Amino acid sequence: MTPPPSGFRISGATGIHRGDRPYQQDQVLLIKHRHVPSCVLGVVADGMGGKSGGRKAADQVLLTAQQLFESFAPAIEDPAQLLLQVISESHLMIRLTAISTEEEPHSTVAAFLMHGRRCDWIHSGDSRIYHFRGEKLLQRTSDQSYVQRLIDMGQLTEAEAHTHPQSNLLTGCLGTASEPKPVQTRIDDLTLGDCVMACSDGLWHYFTETELSGVLHSLEPREAAEFLISKARLRARGSGDNLSLVVIKLDALV
Repeated sequence: MTPPPSGFRISGATGIHRGDRPYQQDQVLLIKHRHVPSCVLGVVADGMGGKSGGRKAADQVLLTAQQLFESFAPAIEDPAQLLLQVISESHLMIRLTAISTEEEPHSTVAAFLMHGRRCDWIHSGDSRIYHFRGEKLLQRTSDQSYVQRLIDMGQLTEAEAHTHPQSNLLTGCLGTASEPKPVQTRIDDLTLGDCVMACSDGLWHYFTETELSGVLHSLEPREAAEFLISKARLRARGSGDNLSLVVIKLDALV
């Protein structure tokens, strides 16, 4: 694999808040490979299915991701295959939980694995991943949701989707009766000033892409995470969902 970019440092942070819900079903993970410091895994999982069911599903995603990442060999193994394995094994374990407990746990997932200048993504559901370069959005995931389908068909605008009565209806996630169809992306040219963020819909719902890029460009990851959560809470006006995010940034060494 490509070696770490010369003269760069990787900074990162996570943020999570229960919002105005009675319980927390979002879960977030950011870990560095124990043998390869330039190899980093970030995961956001937004659980669904009642108080215990959704949390169990999100917990299973994180547990599976961490276990697989701990045995991952960056020099010889493919990050894209690892992320697919996280999806398939998490889905299976969530389905087994549903059978054993008679619950209906489900979870979204948005995960990225960075090594050197390469960053692989995978997502299922409406948790998103954004890639910014400076203040410019280069790309983001497309939600697996009913309203996104309407947007793609030209029947709904992004603004209208935010207030649509079925905005929380997903067309894909983990734990359903059908096999998930995750979408993967690969970036081969990470460079100075790049920022990658994964977040749940409880966060991105309250921001434009321009706002997100400005905050992530001007603040360090920890301060940016704190600011975004605080601002989302204000904009929710007492009716906010669980919210979570994980962000990494490539900065110059000082």
